[in-house]
Amino acid sequence: MSEPPNAQSLPTGPLADLVVVEMGTLIAGPFCGQILGDFGACVIKIEDPRKGDPMRQWGRSLPKGLSPWWPVIGRNKKSVGLDLRTPEGQEIARTLIAKADIVIENFRPGAMEKWGLGYEALSKLNPKLIMARVSGFGQTGPYSQRAGYGLIGEAMGGLRYVTGEPDRPPARAGISIGDSLAAMHAVMGILMALHHRERTGRGQVIDAALYESVLAVMENLVTEYDLTGYVRERSGSILPGIAPSNAYPCANGELILIGGNGDTVFARLTEAMERPDLKTDPRFVDHANRGANQAELDGIIAEWTSARPLAELLTLLEAKGVPASRVFRAPDMLEDPQYAAREAIVTTEHPVFGPVKMQNAFPKLSETPGRVRWPGPALGQHTDEVLKARAGLTDAALAELRAKGVL
Repeated sequence: MSEPPNAQSLPTGPLADLVVVEMGTLIAGPFCGQILGDFGACVIKIEDPRKGDPMRQWGRSLPKGLSPWWPVIGRNKKSVGLDLRTPEGQEIARTLIAKADIVIENFRPGAMEKWGLGYEALSKLNPKLIMARVSGFGQTGPYSQRAGYGLIGEAMGGLRYVTGEPDRPPARAGISIGDSLAAMHAVMGILMALHHRERTGRGQVIDAALYESVLAVMENLVTEYDLTGYVRERSGSILPGIAPSNAYPCANGELILIGGNGDTVFARLTEAMERPDLKTDPRFVDHANRGANQAELDGIIAEWTSARPLAELLTLLEAKGVPASRVFRAPDMLEDPQYAAREAIVTTEHPVFGPVKMQNAFPKLSETPGRVRWPGPALGQHTDEVLKARAGLTDAALAELRAKGVL
């Protein structure tokens, strides 16, 4: 699905009445802004007027030194080049924030206060202001001033230790999951704060720490240790005691994921394998025994899958009602009918790259869905537009500030 040429002028979605000032860089703060922009918020991204957000260069470099990451994380935003290290830049930021609903920042704690942009000062100008502060360790505590990137949050939150093969060092997820989780928790906090503001008229601060955002999704890891003394370890592609649930080799060298650990599902899997004897085998007769004999069961299933091509296995297991999937890569996503039917991938027009494919806005809302209105803009593309409309600056004032390097 391609966006119409006038998509930029059609803000829709449940957040279309909100103004957001995004002051973060890299992933955690900007992904928070991306989500809000996807659902209609007017997101004004303040960037260094000379270099911009580093995400403009991160990843595989494309023509003119542009990054394929920026069109996604910068989408649906208006870029304002503004030097926050100058008094003039700070004053303009205050003016914009005074008229905004939400401000997002992911600097090291104390940076906003140093610029005179802490919540105490800003809330005096705008008592309804909601401020989302994303950092490695939170705004308080003995670690608050430490540098904290996503990998540090993943390590402290417990994710890195349990990710990977048991005989190797901890692995990463392949994406910056710690940053993304922090952004999502910040969005949750913002929406809760908006609900509170609706009742009370008062804004508040959301303090989203990377390590706590990771910790929040670590299931019963802490409780399990507290009650049993068990420390969860790396287990590769399986969860110990949950079987069968693994990646199995196919005849053509590909892999198939099969989840057959429920009793009824396992029975259907044995029928697909033409091995009904496994259903009543004492080693595999119930969940506990399948877990206790996990490696042996995985070996039997792998022997069966390795003699058949992936497509044949997927067709057979689907017919039998057994959860199974290929291990999707980007090319598979672009060819998959489920992706197409739900428009999970959309195409938007980029001024340099032309048509660009990227993931859609999720989750889907029946009445007020999100959408990709435009890809990440050029650095400072909206500086004049925004500062004239929202800060009351004239052409002469803009020219003077540009000559000083503030814009």
